[in-house]
Amino acid sequence: MTLDKAPAVHADGYVPSERRIARERYRRARARRATAIAATSTLVTGAVLFLLITGSPGWTRTKETFFSAHYARVALPQVMEGLWLNLRLLAVCGAAVLVFGLLLAVARTLRGPVFFPVRALATAYTDFFRGLPLIICLLMVVFGVPALRLEGVTTDPVLLGGGALVLTYSAYVAEVFRAGIESVHPSQRAAARSLGLSGGQALRFVVLPQAVRRVVPPLLNDLVSLQKDTGLVSIAGAVDAVYAAQIIASTDFNYTPYVVAGLVFVALTIPMTRLTDWVTARMDRRRAQGGIV
Repeated sequence: MTLDKAPAVHADGYVPSERRIARERYRRARARRATAIAATSTLVTGAVLFLLITGSPGWTRTKETFFSAHYARVALPQVMEGLWLNLRLLAVCGAAVLVFGLLLAVARTLRGPVFFPVRALATAYTDFFRGLPLIICLLMVVFGVPALRLEGVTTDPVLLGGGALVLTYSAYVAEVFRAGIESVHPSQRAAARSLGLSGGQALRFVVLPQAVRRVVPPLLNDLVSLQKDTGLVSIAGAVDAVYAAQIIASTDFNYTPYVVAGLVFVALTIPMTRLTDWVTARMDRRRAQGGIV
């Protein structure tokens, strides 16, 4: 064996065999080939779509109406200003949804006949708001609450729209938390009780920590959906990113501001989606290694 073909010697003295070296070389070749094929197919698909869209009879008019650089520059500052309202709604409503959803989930998992009314109310709430479309909930809250003319009750469309988001998303998050609580094996609760913990202490210190860790990925998915749906408060007249785009579009009869607002929401959603994927993969690896109870 010549010197330039000698296998590498590891720090621990291990010398890989010729078969292993050949196998690793083959795997690297396959990986390079797969990468080249994927890149080529992506370029071909992109080129076909580009030619198909730009070659359509109405592309010139569509480009002026939806992809105007002038209106994009005009709309971007106002859309970004309205986006600040969406971000505040996401922060406040997200925290409220997590707290209220956890309380609903705990109420649904309470044991004993004395808690039957609590369980029934929590179940009815969850079933109702999971079945009610969010847009209808928003319309009922935003226009129905002010119509009651109750003293001391706000008529601010931002607060009412945020309340409608909390009402709807709490029902979904409650089911996520409940699934996590019920996934904890009953032996965990029994072991906690055998150590002298009360039922509430067992739930707080033993069951809930395990349940919350297990449902982090679906909770992040719900927050991603909540981030997009904050744009629906525009139907109440709140000037968020969507309503700012609507004002410009209705004034100049050009729909480029809607495209700008959509791209801004996409730019916010992608990092959260990648974070969700990373957390999911990390928890799967830890679970496979026995790191999560």
